[in-house]
Amino acid sequence: MTRPPLRIPHTLVLLAAMMVFAWLLTLVLPQGSFQTVANEAGRQVVVPGTYAEAEQRTVLGPQSLLTVVPRALGDAQDIIFFVLIIGGVLAVVRATGAFDAMLGSILKRIGHRPGLLIGLGLFTFAVASGTIGMAEEYIPFVLILVGLCVAMRMDAITAMGIMVCGYGIGYGVAALNPFTVLVAQGVAGVVPGSGQALRWAILPLFAAVGIHHVWRYARRVQADPAASLVAGVASAQHAAPASYPAMTGAHLSVLLSLLGGIVLLVVGISQWGWYLTELAAVFLAVGLLAAVFGRLGADNTARTFALGASELATTALLIGFARSIAMLLEDGQVLHTIVHALSVPLSMVGAELAAVGMLLIQTVLNLFIPSGSGQAFVTMPIMAPIGDIVGVSRQVAVLAFQFGDGFSNMIVPTNPVLMGILGIAGIPYDRWFRFVFPLLLKLTALAAVVLVGAVIAGWQ
Repeated sequence: MTRPPLRIPHTLVLLAAMMVFAWLLTLVLPQGSFQTVANEAGRQVVVPGTYAEAEQRTVLGPQSLLTVVPRALGDAQDIIFFVLIIGGVLAVVRATGAFDAMLGSILKRIGHRPGLLIGLGLFTFAVASGTIGMAEEYIPFVLILVGLCVAMRMDAITAMGIMVCGYGIGYGVAALNPFTVLVAQGVAGVVPGSGQALRWAILPLFAAVGIHHVWRYARRVQADPAASLVAGVASAQHAAPASYPAMTGAHLSVLLSLLGGIVLLVVGISQWGWYLTELAAVFLAVGLLAAVFGRLGADNTARTFALGASELATTALLIGFARSIAMLLEDGQVLHTIVHALSVPLSMVGAELAAVGMLLIQTVLNLFIPSGSGQAFVTMPIMAPIGDIVGVSRQVAVLAFQFGDGFSNMIVPTNPVLMGILGIAGIPYDRWFRFVFPLLLKLTALAAVVLVGAVIAGWQ
């Protein structure tokens, strides 16, 4: 008798269950709080050693599970509307065909050189994911990339290694990803967009690890096709691509306007103190320019923008539900109790190992909360004050979140983008797991070294 396949609940269901669990914690855990002070940047941080239990207990009724959701949505409205605007703008840019033309042009130029295809391809996917949060946009290129690799005597695993590993590394070492690093920094009370110099510096290191892993596997397959992890898997056998999207002057104009917008964002964040309002305004300008250069027309642009925003409605709800969890813990005066309980063992191992512990916790949590924005809202209210106590800066705590969330995106079966890509490529999950798990261990080890170095250097 065959067992039914494991069914993983929807992320909203998981977050709702976590809300109930958080409410139950407010009923059974001791209630208390730390004293807080404003640091040099004006952000409130907890004072180590000042945790004290509350003199009077606060009891939250079951109705709080319902009332907290609209409150949380209102509390996180700046992030939510920013995400919706980004979704609409990226949809407009996608509708011009500029992304398709860019990737198609790159693949066409380097498709006859396996090493260059793997190296430049993976790095390109990493940069795109690390700056504007591209992920689902790669799906149309699955079969093109698979066909290219097959034509060079490689296989579907190699092709998805280039794409998915680039996507995971990009999210893990994101310099300016609006869905992860900017959200996490905002929740943690860190200046959004700060710390980019280190993130850009370590991106080539992590990309090199990914490139080496994929290239070693590809060479084995080229030398012996039977060494392929999908040898004999009919669904993973593909033909070479017949054509590529053509790059036009309009496509180039759209891409240049997007690049100009990203540069303006970097300057605005670092020099003028911009935050979500200004960032959203820049993206809106990019969307308008893309619509003009792509000749989409007013009505088509409006429909495309609305559709793109609607595609991220679930993400917006995840942010609200995730904020509800922390808000319940705050209302029930047990958030600092949890922070205190977690900080005690972490403080015993020192700040360096505490940062590594944060990384491992975030990696495990990504299995249950695959939304990067949602995970930031669940974990950063806890991890940021823990960092204050154990000597880990909030900037390092955000980096630990990025590493844990991004790298595990390549392997967690709750990630819909990953499962969709593997489905199109015809790669069984167990075969993919055998390929990518060793890479995840390598990246996690390197991430631990970077975190320890950042703590020692006093990175802020």
